[in-house]
Amino acid sequence: MSELRRAAGRRGHRAEALAAWRLRLAGWRILARNLRFKQGEIDIVARRGAVLAFVEVKTRGDLATAAEAITPHQRVRIARAAQAFVARHPELATLTLRFDAMFVVGLWPRHLPDAWQIDR
Repeated sequence: MSELRRAAGRRGHRAEALAAWRLRLAGWRILARNLRFKQGEIDIVARRGAVLAFVEVKTRGDLATAAEAITPHQRVRIARAAQAFVARHPELATLTLRFDAMFVVGLWPRHLPDAWQIDR
């Protein structure tokens, strides 16, 4: 693995850790991190009350670039992974499911609730 890939991986793990702390401070309970399914990947699964959020974390130099990094194809893969997660945890199926984004630009993550919708 190249040094550039290792550095990017370290930045990604740091961003996910910051995002998880930001969510915890806002009253969310982190249920899972770095989930991998054949259908896709989920950075963070968090719950607050009756809401279950599947959170994609991006770190970039600016907010616009970070937001553009979540492509339509990636959104579909995250939604499929979310379906797989809920299938394994049917007790969570009655919660309101939501797709959020966390953008780590600078020192503190920005949370974008309900960042996108998937046709159900």
